[in-house]
Amino acid sequence: MSKRDYYEVLGISKGASADEIKKAYRTKAKELHPDRNADNPDAEAQFKEANEAYDCLKDADKKAAYDRYGHAAFEGGMGGGHPGAGFHGQRGDFASAFSDVFDDLFGDFMGGRGGGGRQRASRGADLRYNLRVSLEDAYRGAQKTINVPSSIACSSCNGSGAEGGGEPTTCPTCSGMGKVRAQQGFFTVERTCPTCSGMGQIIKNPCKSCGGHGRVHKDRSLSVNIPAGVETGTRIRLSGEGEAGLRGGPSGDLYIFIEVSRHDLFEREDLNLFCRVPVSMTTAALGGDIEVPTIDGGRSRVKVPAGSQSGRQMRLRGKGMPALRGGGIGDMFIEMAVETPVNLNARQKELLREFEKLGDDNNPESSTFFKKVKGFWDSMKS
Repeated sequence: MSKRDYYEVLGISKGASADEIKKAYRTKAKELHPDRNADNPDAEAQFKEANEAYDCLKDADKKAAYDRYGHAAFEGGMGGGHPGAGFHGQRGDFASAFSDVFDDLFGDFMGGRGGGGRQRASRGADLRYNLRVSLEDAYRGAQKTINVPSSIACSSCNGSGAEGGGEPTTCPTCSGMGKVRAQQGFFTVERTCPTCSGMGQIIKNPCKSCGGHGRVHKDRSLSVNIPAGVETGTRIRLSGEGEAGLRGGPSGDLYIFIEVSRHDLFEREDLNLFCRVPVSMTTAALGGDIEVPTIDGGRSRVKVPAGSQSGRQMRLRGKGMPALRGGGIGDMFIEMAVETPVNLNARQKELLREFEKLGDDNNPESSTFFKKVKGFWDSMKS
């Protein structure tokens, strides 16, 4: 069976550039890989055919010979001294072709090309700190000092991990790639370099203070600005205040999550505040003025209309919480709770009984509701 034209195998024209050849091979390799075509018995043969074509066309000398003589260039008698002679059956050439795009095909799993697994100067981890503040602090804003346990750059080696601040050297096993490759049949397998543990570098004289890591654990004291208007769940980011990077790498960030404590007097709902205020029976009945506390520490005078009942709400505009990023301020809602007098003396009881006799129209038992209830009871008795 005659061999197919290499350009036809890869689906490209004869004048294709090196990048076009590589791109076409990547596409074919992904499409025909045996692991992805378990139900296609011809996939392995087609996969090998694509590798053979790419191994020839990726090399400028081999490509020139192929363009001039075709397959005969590598079948003996023609180009005997050609560097590409003897391609067929040589596993090393096949592996070379496949390894050229190995990282492109499987970079997501193996870490990519160019030492993607190296961690010479990796970024430090981000940290989280939960901070509880009072409702007053959330209203006004505040400056808080917190203690954060984290890792900081080692002062003895300036974060390099080497004694005396020296520089690490390139790992001789992986040549700084952080990975080593091993040939297994038709495939090239990558694994983390055992000498440098994927770092790509080794330290001959590790720093005694940090053990070669370039950082040490220490509690830090930080000042945090709490802006007015924060609420539970608000996140504040402090750039570069997280864990120090490994071997001189940049530090991570510190994220402060706010929790606003419950208040004894006020309940918060978005920008609005709610406050339940006790009102005497006489004030509720006759009307009058009362003073109510506000979140800013002051007091506001509120006029109670005559005949007010428990549960009645009144609004104080602009007495709520400020918006976190501007945009106004909420309101405060007062809910009245009419209190029934207790521990009455004899004279007070006498006056209330007299009031009850004189005010039948004001007696709750004279209301339409109680009349309906009385009528219901009478109908049940008859």
